[in-house]
Amino acid sequence: MNPNQPDVERAQGILRELLRDGDISVEQMAKVFEVSPSTIRRDLRLLEQAGLLRRRHGGAILVEHSLYEPFRHVSSFGEQEQQCVGEKRRIGLAAAEIIANGEIVSIGAGTTTTQVARSIRHRKNITVVTNAVNIAMELSHRRDLKIFMSGGFLSADWFALVGAAAIQSVSELFVDKIFLGGDGIHPEHGFTTNYPDQAAIHRQMLKQARYKVAVVDHRKLGMTGTTLICPLNEIDLLITDKGASKKALAPFLAQGLKIHKA
Repeated sequence: MNPNQPDVERAQGILRELLRDGDISVEQMAKVFEVSPSTIRRDLRLLEQAGLLRRRHGGAILVEHSLYEPFRHVSSFGEQEQQCVGEKRRIGLAAAEIIANGEIVSIGAGTTTTQVARSIRHRKNITVVTNAVNIAMELSHRRDLKIFMSGGFLSADWFALVGAAAIQSVSELFVDKIFLGGDGIHPEHGFTTNYPDQAAIHRQMLKQARYKVAVVDHRKLGMTGTTLICPLNEIDLLITDKGASKKALAPFLAQGLKIHKA
């Protein structure tokens, strides 16, 4: 084994634990993977050198995403990002688990989809198509990823590129999977948002994808935004959190929608 490279399987497991909880300890990881604390400390050091985490005394935490910090607190994005943080992190991790190495995936703008992007750290040779400036920024240090950004006008509150140029640019690429968030998903009214410009580009991104995934926390189940993204029957998988009750999910299951609770 190369001493300058962590064990791949263990490294992926460490990142999964970190992405799920946001904070891990050396002792905890040593027990989980049945190795010595010194081995875990070496793994954490190498993962930190790769920019995948930040070490702290006795463990590690997620890397802080500070590139757009000056703008985060004056936007709707910042307010939404602070809601259901743990749930969104687990949804993002579950979404990343269904991405295979080498795939081309689309990730739309939004706070839950940002967690999807953060969670693909343990995947290799992925091409990410996005209309979200912040997602491209957060993945920009990953040399093993290719990032394709749409053109278009900037919707500053959500770091989203929208408009005719954005729609045209994403229409030129076909992808394996797409991950989209929204403001509501309803068994009759479908998958919706309160932002018409984003709905337009997300509809085009959906057309280009073979497998379509909605990433929505439990608060948005049964809710309806002002603008349709797509009917429910165009979604292949809904990933939500464990706060979603059986009663809330029943109408979706009755329509044949596949659901995963993270």
